[in-house]
Amino acid sequence: MKTRKEAIEYGLSFPDTYREAPFHDDNWQLVRVRGSKKAFLWVYERNGNVNLNLKVSPEWRDLWRKTYAAVVPAYHQNKEHWITVILDGSIPEDDIKRMIAESYDLITDSPTRRIYEAVKKIPEGHVATYAQIAEMAGDRKMARAVGNALHKNPDPENIPCFRVVNSKGELTGNFAFGEGVQEARLKADGIEVVNGRVDLDRYGM
Repeated sequence: MKTRKEAIEYGLSFPDTYREAPFHDDNWQLVRVRGSKKAFLWVYERNGNVNLNLKVSPEWRDLWRKTYAAVVPAYHQNKEHWITVILDGSIPEDDIKRMIAESYDLITDSPTRRIYEAVKKIPEGHVATYAQIAEMAGDRKMARAVGNALHKNPDPENIPCFRVVNSKGELTGNFAFGEGVQEARLKADGIEVVNGRVDLDRYGM
C-alpha cells in the first residue's frame, strides 16, 4: 500500500465510515465513523510520501515504532495515542491494514476489539469458553460473535485463540486452525487433551 486511494478505500471498507476533507485543504482527507463522527484515519502527503495518522494502543505503538522506521510519533497529533505511518513501501501491506483496523477498533470500541482483549487475558496453561470470553467482553449473549472474531484473528501470536473451547471443553475443530494445530498448541501450553476435549474443572479459568 503506497497511494492515498488505496489507504482511503481500505478505510472506507469498515462499517459506517465516510470520507471528509474538513480543513479546506484537499491534501488532508479523513475517514470518520458515522454517528460519533470520530476520525480513525488521517491521510495526507508530506515530504514526497503519503502519510497516515492512526490511533494506537500503547503496547502496539511501541512495537510498531521499533519494528519499522517508517512508523513515527504522530505528526500534529497526540504522540502517546497516535502514530504516523509513512507509505514508503517499507511496511508490508498486511501490517498497514492491521494498524488501520486497530485504529478503527479503538475509535469505535468495537465488540471485536473487546473480544481480542479478553482472549489475551487467558493465562498460559488455562482455557476459557466462548461464553466466558463473551462475558469478559461485556455481553455474555454474544458467544457466537466470539467464534466469528476468533476465526478472523489478525494476530494469532498475540491473541491466543487456541485457548478458547466450547462449553463442554471441546476443541474448535480442524476447520478453524488446521488439522491438529489447536490440540498441539494446547499441549505445548501444558494442557492435557483427551479425545478432543479439555477438562474444564482442571484447566478452566
